[in-house]
Amino acid sequence: MTRNPFDPEFSHLPAMMPIFPLAGVLLLPRARLPLNIFEPRYLAMVEDALGSGRMIGMIQPLDPAGREREPAVYSCGCAGRITSFAETDDGRCLITLTGVARFEIGREVEGARGYRRVVPDWRPFRTDLEPESCGDIDRNRLLGVLKTYFRVQGLSVDWKSIESTLDERLVNSLAMICPFTPGEKQALLEAPTLAERGKLLIGLVEMAILDSHDGDGPPPKH
Repeated sequence: MTRNPFDPEFSHLPAMMPIFPLAGVLLLPRARLPLNIFEPRYLAMVEDALGSGRMIGMIQPLDPAGREREPAVYSCGCAGRITSFAETDDGRCLITLTGVARFEIGREVEGARGYRRVVPDWRPFRTDLEPESCGDIDRNRLLGVLKTYFRVQGLSVDWKSIESTLDERLVNSLAMICPFTPGEKQALLEAPTLAERGKLLIGLVEMAILDSHDGDGPPPKH
């Protein structure tokens, strides 16, 4: 796949970056995440990011039910670049983040204008900047469980589009949009390779199918 000319080189990844703690929200490299920004501190974060590299780190709180203003967060998140921006008449910002690379928090530093900032360690995820890969996923098994899963959920999907989607884009998009728990989303984020993320995704979908039939008799036949 052709490299996006706006994608940063590894040596140009920021040494300091704002973070946006949000439970149950997952961003992965090259995937797109729409966000509705309305809190003043995060409006300030977006404004500052637009003027300085456009990068924001998405990360989950350790306690998804917590209400702390500055919750403890997981050590691993994913940075995204603002690739779409719009204002609304009621004072919100609608942005899209495109995933660039995962990161470990090296240390947290003093925040700015109410939002938090960290020094990211990009080294464990250097390969996230490489072009998306194909051929590492058991597509037949994945598509098989997806057909059962979507049928159980009562969802209608464009199967031609799904079948023509490249491995990484398919796995990462499903990992982001499927209603997994925050802990399961974090496990998908931290999977070292696309192949391992694909295996984990298949396992989570299979468990969701089994859970949907607990107490209701056997699952429907294929």
